[in-house]
Amino acid sequence: MPSKHTVPEELKDFRNFLYLVWKHLNLPDPTPIQYEIAEWMQNGPRRAVIQGFRGVGKSWICSAYVVHQLLVDPSKNILVCSASKTRADDFSTFTLRLIHEMPMLSHLIPSDKQRFSKISFDVGPAPAAHAPSVKSLGVTSQLTGSRADIIVADDVEVPNNSATQGMRDKLAEQVKEFESILKPDKESKIVFLGTPQCEDSLYNKLIERDYTACIWPCKYITPKKNERAYYGSVSNLCVAEDKKGKSTEPTRFSEIDLAEREISYGKAGFAMQFMLDSRLSDVDRFPLKINDLVVMDIDNEVAPEKVVWAQSPELIWGGDVPNVGFTGDRFYRPMKQVGDMVEFSGSVMSIDPSGRGRDETSWAVVKMLNGYLYVPDAGGMQGGYGDEVLKKLALKAKAHKVNYIIVESNFGDGMFSELFKPFLNKVHPCSVEEVRHSIQKEKRIIDTLEPVMSQHKLVISPDVIREDFNSAQNYPLESQLRYQLMYQLSRLTRDRGAITHDDRLDALAIAVAYWTEQMAQDAENKIKSRKEELLDEELRKLSDTYYGNKNHHRNSPNWL
Repeated sequence: MPSKHTVPEELKDFRNFLYLVWKHLNLPDPTPIQYEIAEWMQNGPRRAVIQGFRGVGKSWICSAYVVHQLLVDPSKNILVCSASKTRADDFSTFTLRLIHEMPMLSHLIPSDKQRFSKISFDVGPAPAAHAPSVKSLGVTSQLTGSRADIIVADDVEVPNNSATQGMRDKLAEQVKEFESILKPDKESKIVFLGTPQCEDSLYNKLIERDYTACIWPCKYITPKKNERAYYGSVSNLCVAEDKKGKSTEPTRFSEIDLAEREISYGKAGFAMQFMLDSRLSDVDRFPLKINDLVVMDIDNEVAPEKVVWAQSPELIWGGDVPNVGFTGDRFYRPMKQVGDMVEFSGSVMSIDPSGRGRDETSWAVVKMLNGYLYVPDAGGMQGGYGDEVLKKLALKAKAHKVNYIIVESNFGDGMFSELFKPFLNKVHPCSVEEVRHSIQKEKRIIDTLEPVMSQHKLVISPDVIREDFNSAQNYPLESQLRYQLMYQLSRLTRDRGAITHDDRLDALAIAVAYWTEQMAQDAENKIKSRKEELLDEELRKLSDTYYGNKNHHRNSPNWL
């Protein structure tokens, strides 16, 4: 029997140690994917990105990996960086429990004279050093001054720190500090483990910094070149021509389970969280562009006769307007305003009611002038048909001098309108009409908004964008983005169920659809009037030519 400080050769392979840890935790044997992730952690490249779908067990494997490295070499210093301090503390607690509970690790328990806390701790045989054996910190913590042989970044990207472009840029800069922390040794390494949380994911940027990635999606893909290129460095365990669409972890995630998750997340969310598909296939996949919006302060009664849009750096709105769009998406001020300030032609409010579930009752106020559509107010709130919701909507109609209210009647079969009218009559009497749609929602919204936005005819108040962002902060972190209007607008595709929540965007599309119909009618009348004017002008020219020549001949001395 080897001494307690001697590591048997077979345990130097992390995969064997992982098996023992799983048995200690009363878990089933590690799956082939979990074994391959373990192999990548131990013997993969010095700059590695491990992307695994939600629930594959990355964090548990990571804790076992840290313990294994200290078992093999107690002198190592390991830094584990997580998205928050709470998650870092959870990691340390789990790691210490493994050390205390597994008999083979008893010699690693810290002594009385060593560091022993949730933030940092030493292992028994570790030599005296400034750096602890294990240190776990949040990515926003003070990283400067730390030193490590191995840095493990476990889920440093979460919705709460990657929602806006500014947040993503800040996170990308924070993880650069790892390079100055890493010891100059040929065996030192940095390993990122995570699931992308946005299309412009940090893990995609790391590839540009010479990191090597391996991806484990929850379903098999085919070995076709275009699909493999789309996913990047996907594991060979997840590639099979005859298994496309089937679960790569059938013993843990059945086909039915994955189908339920896809319905819950929506196609776009499932593609990112479980298929690790965070890249844009082409420009047309997301047809509604934040760049096409005109963002300016909107008066309640008047607007300029014409607004000129331009995509120029000096016109970009700063950080006071939160941007949850893609990389390169920006909000732009108008280049100039032409003409006088004129009263709006009208003001319309659309309402998309909901029950008491996860959906919101959403609204949008859209005003029109000279073919330009102005959005001074839009948003959503939970509460279904509650009195507070109805009262708030009535007050908004009054504040924006709404002439006409459109209610989506697909839900509740007209009940919302009947409940809403008494509140409206007390506060701001106006016409209420119900509309019912049978066209696929995603296509209808895109077909309505894309022409208006591409012509830069949709003007939105910066207050709407700020309130849209702030109002979603009361929701759970993992779902805050999905409730925001700007996120819904930029992520919508023509696929059914493309986004989990689309209530705010649907309300905006309903109001815009009303005005686009009016604009089309006006355009037809103007075209007809213009043709009549051109015909009158041609007749006048013909008349002037004929009678002018005749009068000229009458005045001529040779005229008879």
